[in-house]
Amino acid sequence: MRRLFFAAVVVAQLVVLYWPREVSTGGVPYLDKAIHLSVFGTAVWAGARAGLPLRLVVPAFLLHAPVSELVQHYLLPGRDGDVFDALADCVGVACGAGVAIFTGLGAGRFRAVTDPG
Repeated sequence: MRRLFFAAVVVAQLVVLYWPREVSTGGVPYLDKAIHLSVFGTAVWAGARAGLPLRLVVPAFLLHAPVSELVQHYLLPGRDGDVFDALADCVGVACGAGVAIFTGLGAGRFRAVTDPG
């Protein structure tokens, strides 16, 4: 079930990143950055929750961050790439990994609370 949840999160992330649409103007300031941070952070956390090692999940999503912006800029009409979106993506990856480690999902390699005995 956890892998299915991870797959659903990744599909949602891909829809958010690659759905062709008009570039919106106005609205809530920095909402776009918060969405980028959220979809990448949630995907990394869900990957760790599914039992995938962070040593693989983190680099994969760190690579996906700039690639998604390049695809948006060059291949999707009505979309543009933004270096600050990629930065928000990377911060999201760090946050997702941090939450996974803090909650003990770091694939057994890292634990927020250690047993002294």
